Amino acid sequence: MKTANDHGGGIDAACAEYGGERREWLDLSTGINPVPYPVPDLPPGSWNALPDAAATDALAKSARRFWNVPDQAAILAAPGASALIARIPYLSEKGRVRVEKITYNEHRSAFVAAGWALSDTNPDARVIVSPNNPTGDYWDGCDPAPLTVIDESFCDLEPTRSHIAASAGSGTLILKSFGKFWGLAGMRLGFAIGDPVLVARLAGMLGPWPVSGPALKIGAMALSDPDWADATRKRLAADAARLDRLMTGKGAEIAGGTDLFRLYRVGNAAEWQEQLAKHRILGRIFPYSSTYLRLGLPTANGWPRLEAAL
Repeated sequence: MKTANDHGGGIDAACAEYGGERREWLDLSTGINPVPYPVPDLPPGSWNALPDAAATDALAKSARRFWNVPDQAAILAAPGASALIARIPYLSEKGRVRVEKITYNEHRSAFVAAGWALSDTNPDARVIVSPNNPTGDYWDGCDPAPLTVIDESFCDLEPTRSHIAASAGSGTLILKSFGKFWGLAGMRLGFAIGDPVLVARLAGMLGPWPVSGPALKIGAMALSDPDWADATRKRLAADAARLDRLMTGKGAEIAGGTDLFRLYRVGNAAEWQEQLAKHRILGRIFPYSSTYLRLGLPTANGWPRLEAAL
């Protein structure tokens, strides 16, 4: 059950292999918050008019306040972090790029497709995923490169670990995702924050109106709701601890992760995935490890299903 670029979320492929319909499956292969930010009713103009500058500015101001972005850093909203990842390798002349071997692999694929060479020595560009996916490790800030991309898609779980204070530095870009912590992956909203020159180039690549009107409105509202964010961090931490207790009780060892996904070491990850799939539950395994199993958090009615499957 592998998907393009080894992503999670391959429910269609799981249905084809194990049967059932999408609605019957519990998808634990992603790190998406199972209790998303509540989407409000939107005025009709959000749907039938082109996104206006005021809505774009409102979103940028909300993002700047929520993430404490320095005044010198620029902010660009985009239709998901993936849209930015695909374009970042074209911001400078291709050369050598360092991407950790065990991490989210879409960055590596994008740079290789753009003609860059992978190298750990004297790189012209470096990609850091912090916290790392799937290990959960945070970057300590050492050894940046002339072009440094810091993917903080899961960092809203621990905002004090963010590198946003350094986002105004030359050659620095920080990526934020709205699909993980906020649980609104289908809305397709992401941000590039950092060097104004690089952000301006990315804006030119995306063209006019890259973000939909509804996404602008909902994003601005969510980023202006710190109380929801604080309560969500507490709930996710409790659920992650519950998942750890369940899995270690079945013989798995904790290998890392975050409060949105947990990484376990098991005897045979493929067998564990197979067992879960028979119960219409999709887990995540990796081509570089036969023992790593990653699970996201179940929905409220998903906990009994997971316990029964195990």
